[in-house]
Amino acid sequence: MHYTHLGRTGLLVSRLCLGTMNFGVDTSKEDAFRIMDRALELGINFFDTADIYGWKLGEGITENIIGEWFALGGERRELVVLATKLYNPMGSGLQEKWPNTEKVSALHIRRACDASLKRMQTDYIDLYQMHHIYRDAPWDEVWEAFEVLRHQGKILYAGSSNFAAWNIVQANETAKRRNYLGLVSEQSKYSLIQREIELEVAPACEAYGVGIIPWSPLGSGVLGGVMKTEGGVRRRGDWTKSILEKQGDQLLAWENLCEEIGEQPADVALAWTLSKSYVTGPIIGPRTIEQLEGSMRALEINIDAELNEKIDAIFPPFKTAPEHYAW
Repeated sequence: MHYTHLGRTGLLVSRLCLGTMNFGVDTSKEDAFRIMDRALELGINFFDTADIYGWKLGEGITENIIGEWFALGGERRELVVLATKLYNPMGSGLQEKWPNTEKVSALHIRRACDASLKRMQTDYIDLYQMHHIYRDAPWDEVWEAFEVLRHQGKILYAGSSNFAAWNIVQANETAKRRNYLGLVSEQSKYSLIQREIELEVAPACEAYGVGIIPWSPLGSGVLGGVMKTEGGVRRRGDWTKSILEKQGDQLLAWENLCEEIGEQPADVALAWTLSKSYVTGPIIGPRTIEQLEGSMRALEINIDAELNEKIDAIFPPFKTAPEHYAW
């Protein structure tokens, strides 16, 4: 396993991040335990989750599974760099109709953090991330709430997800004024079929030392080889069908290129994200141990200049704004 710093911090994390969104949904608790154990054996120390995962209002199913796994001992918690997220509604019953059970007000930040700690049976979160931007909350309020959690020892680092470039700049400039570290990471949707963050988000992150953690690096699975194979749950989804209709020719060219170099499309797609200087590590969301182990091949594939040029010819990159659209 290769390791790198999380953004501009001294924290070392694995180049692959274990995503847990399938735990408790497509992956049973028992299989999730086996996947997490195997991830540690493979050297993956960076685990990502969210309070909403499990998709049953207020239950925090995935965080509970992780907590039960930590409770097994064996230094599991000590070995893991734990990242979770808050923002989405977490009320239950009548509470779902009440305000302040979502987003990132100071009140919800406090409540959400305590609830996540309880579910995951730990006394601290390494990376606490805002799942989405909440434009109604002033940054002074947000950062004060995060600072309190940090002083209490409940969180170490702060991150974002699905932020625009100007959100990241605004957040870190406010944090700088408060003598607070601010955002050290940004989870963005980034893959060969969705490269829009190259316009502004990636340059902003690079300038501020914010590490990018790509989610959906396989484009919801379509970069894993769907044109020459049959089946697959995600292939039947409406979004996937739309991508196949619009970009089928590109995907076929992509699979032909991967076949030409003797590699699996999914592995090359992950390797491509790893080749970007601003990327800390893509999130992989295995439903099985076999999928987890298969992802390791991406660490060995070299995306050299010649291969990168061929990839860009299939999936054109974005220049930094405004050059992309101004001249």
